[in-house]
Amino acid sequence: MRFDIATLFPDFLEGALSESVVGRARKKGLFEAHCHNIRDYTKDKHRRVDDTPYSERQGMLMQAQPIYDCYKAVCEGRRPHVIYMSPQGKTLTQQRARELAQMDEIFILCGHYEGVDQRVLDRIVDEEISIGDYVLTGGELPALVLIDSIVRLLDGVLSQPDCYEDESHYRGLLEYPQYTRPEVWEGEAVPPVLLSGHHANILKWRHEQALLTTKKKRPELLQNVELSAEDLAILNNEC
Repeated sequence: MRFDIATLFPDFLEGALSESVVGRARKKGLFEAHCHNIRDYTKDKHRRVDDTPYSERQGMLMQAQPIYDCYKAVCEGRRPHVIYMSPQGKTLTQQRARELAQMDEIFILCGHYEGVDQRVLDRIVDEEISIGDYVLTGGELPALVLIDSIVRLLDGVLSQPDCYEDESHYRGLLEYPQYTRPEVWEGEAVPPVLLSGHHANILKWRHEQALLTTKKKRPELLQNVELSAEDLAILNNEC
């Protein structure tokens, strides 16, 4: 899989994309990530890529020409799926990450300042994605979140599918509580079922705890999960 990221801060992205699980996967060649400096495509001798908007709004707006020329140079002969990281986009979900992980090429546009000239968005962008209902200084952090959520689903990145299939949101529920050594800490013991070695009972406990955790922290998620009669009994504290 290949990512091309159009940005004003390629060094910032390169640093994050070279670390931890993502960095190791990139080094192994499990995916490609190429960061492109939009300033390299401006025709302005001062390397400006922004100008004042045609409105009374304060601030600066990224111009269409440098972004479009960057896109054309990077994608010559190819047509990747183009994503603009924007607070106006649909909120990123685990399901969308799974869908995007099936694509071969993704081009990500990172906006900055007060945004991007709408004309270039209309010309090249396939979808806008947000990582939450808040505004950040630029699209670089959201782009890293998007890439991380996709890359960890690719074959060979994590040691086995269980590493992500049991996590929050993968099947619609939040993840169950987890514990590690010591067995007793500050007078609090690990739940006995986890020490029992009984695989079926452990799986049952995990599912029950996932239901209860979701009910406590994100009850709205349960509306999109198919619940059995036993699940409903657990949620209603009947067992």
